[in-house]
Amino acid sequence: MSKSPVERHCTQGVPVGPVVIGDNRPVVIQSMTNTDTSDITATVKQVVELAEAGSELVRLTVNTEEAAQAIPQIREALDQRGCSVPLIGDFHFNGHKLLTQYPECAQALAKYRINPGNVGRGAHRDSQFASMIEMAVHYDKPVRIGVNWGSMDQELVVRMMDENANASRPKETDEVIREIMVVSALENAKQAEVLGLRQDQIVLSCKMSGVQDLIAVYQELAQRCSYALHLGLTEAGMGARGIVASTSALAVLLQQGIGDTIRISLTPEPGAPRTEEVIVAQEILQALELRNFTPAVIACPGCGRTSSTVFQQLAKDIQAYLRQQMPVLRKLFPGVDNMTVAVMGCVVNGPGESKHANIGISLPGSGETPVAPVYEDGEKTVTLKGNDIAEKFQKVVDCYVRSHYSPG
Repeated sequence: MSKSPVERHCTQGVPVGPVVIGDNRPVVIQSMTNTDTSDITATVKQVVELAEAGSELVRLTVNTEEAAQAIPQIREALDQRGCSVPLIGDFHFNGHKLLTQYPECAQALAKYRINPGNVGRGAHRDSQFASMIEMAVHYDKPVRIGVNWGSMDQELVVRMMDENANASRPKETDEVIREIMVVSALENAKQAEVLGLRQDQIVLSCKMSGVQDLIAVYQELAQRCSYALHLGLTEAGMGARGIVASTSALAVLLQQGIGDTIRISLTPEPGAPRTEEVIVAQEILQALELRNFTPAVIACPGCGRTSSTVFQQLAKDIQAYLRQQMPVLRKLFPGVDNMTVAVMGCVVNGPGESKHANIGISLPGSGETPVAPVYEDGEKTVTLKGNDIAEKFQKVVDCYVRSHYSPG
């Protein structure tokens, strides 16, 4: 795997169950369920799906007594299925009560997430925040202090807006909001340390829905602290918009060495699997050469020379096949996730791209000889013909994996 060309932001290592965030370790992928947490069967099913897709941490909403009571049973059911992914409890408004009243929930979770803007108002705020941190200290759990611009601490907002209004040179509102986000995260982190939480138990996030806002806030946060940082563009949106916006923001920060764990907050299409956000996160990290998760399938976009859809379907099928098989392949054939596979549609760039890949096929374009040469490590090894080229090529790929990545 290629090494990152950037130095990572200096952070503390935060143990979250068997996973460690920060301390120059690989960037960790996180996701979140959208089931009713009190529905144990549905939640366990979705957590398993997310974990199998590659999510290394899974966050659950804990908003009711029923949800808090369900957490230990969810953890037990996952363990029985051999799924050890750490669970994060997402608390808002009543987290101080739920963690105190349901110690089994507090113990079963690997990490807590607290939003400083949603832990109470006025005189109650400090005591409620303190109660949650004290529970984390008692059970030796890390905490993500997650500031969100949709629910900022209003007392802090009023204070800093007033200070800015009275300044000799007031800043623009957007700039003040960014500073409020950073100050909120840092002040609450310091208060958590005063209450007994160690630096290596704190993760910070400042989530915004604007790409430039997010980049600016995290660049400032990285300069002013050494806490582990969780990245994510909040309310990214659906489909291409959400993917492009999230990628635009996170790629800039990750390339600068900022970020220890990420989540892609996509709005799924109705009925679509929740796992898409995990796949997008993997693709971002793999494109930046920070981590590898599955063999990269290179395919041309098609043009007037490729009227057939054979190469498109073959590229789709090979990519789906490799991704589906990765949990098994990764165990049996170490290093296979570094492999590149080229599926090209005609002779213009087909042979050249195929030679550059570990294994590649150059399918015939329109009006060309109906044969498809296959290249392995730059050398042509076989020429495929007939209507079953796809099936034959998949067998060639299988043979390549077994001959090149078998241990020993």
